[in-house]
Amino acid sequence: MIFAKEDEERLKKLGISSILELALTVPQKYEDFRLDKPLTENEFCAIECEVVSKHQTPKTLTFDLRLLSHGDGLIKAVFFSPKRYQQSIFGIGETLYLYGKISRYPYLSIVHPKKITTIGEINKIYAKGPQNKTHKLLASKYLTLKNLLNEGIDEQSAQNILTLHFPLSTAQIYENGGLRKELVDALKLLEIYNYLKVLFSKKIELPATAVKPESLNDFLRRLPFKPTNDQMAAIEACKADMQKSVQAKRVVIGDVGCGKTVVILALAQMTGGGKTALLAPTAILANQIYEEAQKYLSLNTLLVTQSSKAKDEEIQKADFLVGTHALLYKKLPVCQTLIVDEQHRFGTNQRHLISKLVSDGSIRPHYFQFSATPIPRTQALIEATLADITMIKEMPQEKNIETKIISKEGFKELFAHIKSEIERGFQVALIYPLVEKSDSAAYASLEEAEGFWKKHFDKVFVTHGKDSAKEDVFLEFRNGGELILSTTVMEVGISLPKLSTIVVVGAEKLGLASLHQLRGRVARNTKNGWCFLYTNSMDNERLQKFAVTKSGFEIAELDLQYRDSGNLLTGKEQSGRQFEWFSLKTDEKIAKKAKALLESFLNSRAVK
Repeated sequence: MIFAKEDEERLKKLGISSILELALTVPQKYEDFRLDKPLTENEFCAIECEVVSKHQTPKTLTFDLRLLSHGDGLIKAVFFSPKRYQQSIFGIGETLYLYGKISRYPYLSIVHPKKITTIGEINKIYAKGPQNKTHKLLASKYLTLKNLLNEGIDEQSAQNILTLHFPLSTAQIYENGGLRKELVDALKLLEIYNYLKVLFSKKIELPATAVKPESLNDFLRRLPFKPTNDQMAAIEACKADMQKSVQAKRVVIGDVGCGKTVVILALAQMTGGGKTALLAPTAILANQIYEEAQKYLSLNTLLVTQSSKAKDEEIQKADFLVGTHALLYKKLPVCQTLIVDEQHRFGTNQRHLISKLVSDGSIRPHYFQFSATPIPRTQALIEATLADITMIKEMPQEKNIETKIISKEGFKELFAHIKSEIERGFQVALIYPLVEKSDSAAYASLEEAEGFWKKHFDKVFVTHGKDSAKEDVFLEFRNGGELILSTTVMEVGISLPKLSTIVVVGAEKLGLASLHQLRGRVARNTKNGWCFLYTNSMDNERLQKFAVTKSGFEIAELDLQYRDSGNLLTGKEQSGRQFEWFSLKTDEKIAKKAKALLESFLNSRAVK
């Protein structure tokens, strides 16, 4: 929709750039200027009247009025703590229209009324001052059924939106003290539809080299297990992507332990004659993938980390580069496939830079992102507008992890369990909310707890997010530790095959997704695992539900019930509300309808 030139500046001042945004800016308040509304106590009403007389006291200004509407009785106009200018606003004998709140105690009156010049309509208040007039003008000029239909909105929703802007009565707007449900649903639909449309406009198709996928037969034969159906479905989706001459943009999301590494290795193997680069957030993670690639791939694979000392010549020759941020500082060969693992751990600039480093001018690599943080269904549906989404929900083997909520009364039992597990040759992790002591904290810090555990156990390791040697500490612990004290830095990354138990101190302070990531660290190779949630809030409903929920995707839905969604478009923190009307928690059906409308709209535009 193209706005008239004289209106473009007006819209800009209002922060509006499209018809849909204009339609979403609904009136904040409605004033009923019709004269047939009964004079009901505490309700606002419009009247026609004649000014009879005026009375003033230090605290009130009163005008006696003869009603010309609503029968022919008398009513008083009352101003409390009157201002000087109000003393002469009504002239004796003047006939006028007033709008104000009706009171019947101790006599029929209209409190702090304002003069109105039009009657018989619903007055809309969009904003204070002169902006209101501008809003009204633009709404009347551009908000038409035809214009909304042209934007792809269905007719019923469009009619409901128009009702909000041009109501014939307040009964069309309100029901049981709030906006009518069908109007709220129309606003939800319009809001998420507009959001999806903006997302789609950010999706740019870039040229890429179509890759002829290499056979996976040998790779699959080398694996000591048969991949799950979900793993194979993800591999097939990636295989179809890489054969196109436009850049693939796919996000593969799977729970901790679902086997994303198999899909990553399959991607590198399929790229075969071409080259693949993988960017991992930590050296530990890069090492783990490199070791797996060495076992199962028939490719020249090279590890590129700060400590790997990879040479420029080796980098150019490698088929599969597995690295950390160190890749960003190397001269990289042109790659046909780019993989970013734990993609949320990298900033937009870093992801853009690695893509640029392995591109051949305007020809981009096929781009695959992996995440171990499952997201709610509705969020996945929305984000699929920007990139293709594949979810791996099937687990290669079910873990037997018992989750227990305990407090200080259960510490004796916890200590005995830790001692028993270490004596059996397993490892234990304790996650603390703070590194240093804090007078306001309800729990011991990492530093405060360190002495106690070192007194009772021999091989105790300690690390945290600001520890520059944390990756080395985790490796040392993996190779010979009994107990590790850490913060949530342990949430993502390292594989600890002998870890059987994790204890999260102050568990109620963490989001459920973080708790699930931490719980996923245990029982990687052990038969059984335990997750202890240490808390002063034993009756915490959120923790109780978490304890009996195993699937990361179910955890994501549960987590959503206890927090707001955040801004998906800008990537802001997932805590504040992003939408005014639409809710990720309850409006999945509305999102599906909006998605279908957008697809239909885009298809109709493509046909033209």
